[in-house]
Amino acid sequence: MRPFEGVNVLDFTWVGVGPLTVNYLNYYGPTTIKVESSQRPDPHRFTSPFKGGVIGPETSYYFNHAHPTKCLDITLNMNHPKAREIAKRLVAWADIVAESFTPGTMEKWGLDYENLKEIKPDIIMLRTCMQGQTGPSAKQPGLGLVLVALSGYVEIMGWPDRPPCGFSSAFTDFIAPLFNAVSVMAALDYRRRTGKGMCLDISQHEAVLHCIGPLILDSVVNRREPTRSGNRLPNAAPHGMYRCKGEDRWCAIAVFTDEEWKSFCRVVGTPAWTKDPKFQTLLGRKQNEDELDGFVEEWTRERSPEEVMPSMQAAGVGAGVAENVKDMNEDPQLKHYRLFQALEHPYFGNEPYYFPPGFTLSKAPYERARPPLLGEYNEYVYTKLLGIPDEEFVQLMKEGVFD
Repeated sequence: MRPFEGVNVLDFTWVGVGPLTVNYLNYYGPTTIKVESSQRPDPHRFTSPFKGGVIGPETSYYFNHAHPTKCLDITLNMNHPKAREIAKRLVAWADIVAESFTPGTMEKWGLDYENLKEIKPDIIMLRTCMQGQTGPSAKQPGLGLVLVALSGYVEIMGWPDRPPCGFSSAFTDFIAPLFNAVSVMAALDYRRRTGKGMCLDISQHEAVLHCIGPLILDSVVNRREPTRSGNRLPNAAPHGMYRCKGEDRWCAIAVFTDEEWKSFCRVVGTPAWTKDPKFQTLLGRKQNEDELDGFVEEWTRERSPEEVMPSMQAAGVGAGVAENVKDMNEDPQLKHYRLFQALEHPYFGNEPYYFPPGFTLSKAPYERARPPLLGEYNEYVYTKLLGIPDEEFVQLMKEGVFD
């Protein structure tokens, strides 16, 4: 059996963190119903790039790569009173209810934790929003890029003589789901042992601060305010991205210890500058870092990053090619783990997806499935799973309950 086989998940999440959280479960066996609305579908369905440049709910590459797992997608217009009654019937079916709306949304629909417990006492509810359900800033709406700024990441990203540059994507969207998924697993284990459910109120803001914990500690203890330092670290030199042979080709090199420095020098052929006394200690290398980086790049410019990386790694020096998308598609390590696997999709044909998100289990195979179409499983869920008669289903559909 897969770990979550027999677990029913009612998924009200959308955009980034919520779906990525539920994916960790979906790879390993639950039955998941994803609730959308044709009036307000998951915004990722209208996020570029689009297949053939055609904008539509089924043509977004972005949505597809956030949903490469099996789920039963339904549409339900939660602004309709009858839809809320149907939602409560789905809660009675579920073991886990997950939502990622701005606080107050589930309460408006009568689906807050207290009401869910009335329907199913042992329900597990995951509530994952930007700043938690309570407090002075709880109801501030926002998505990943806002959270990246709010959590201090933007301030430390970039060059010291330039404004903050931040990330090209919502970096925090890939941190918070890890905390959410582990918390849900712990809640399932707790329910298995005690028969009791729980509500998980997980502030994404608090979770993502984990990654800059040392900087926060340094600020609290030493009163040093972290800011932008480019690719440099206080305890390493050389440490940066170095231009290599070819158009826009780069390789990262990181030297932390004196032993690594000696190994680095042997790799570059021990030219005269490596013997200069000012480069023999970390302090000296940091004090003359601009000059040092110039020497390093003179060497890397004559070689491809695919030459630089293995030669450094073989000597015990940290190095990595700055891979572009083409490089990643051809990377032998990623191929070994079958990170990219193709599935047939009605709108995309044979499309490669990521499988699974960074881990595999030795005794439980993960399940692959193409991303769902909007409302694809309406008839199955409402008539077969909930048992709504066909005539009533058609009438509710006419009334806009399933819009």
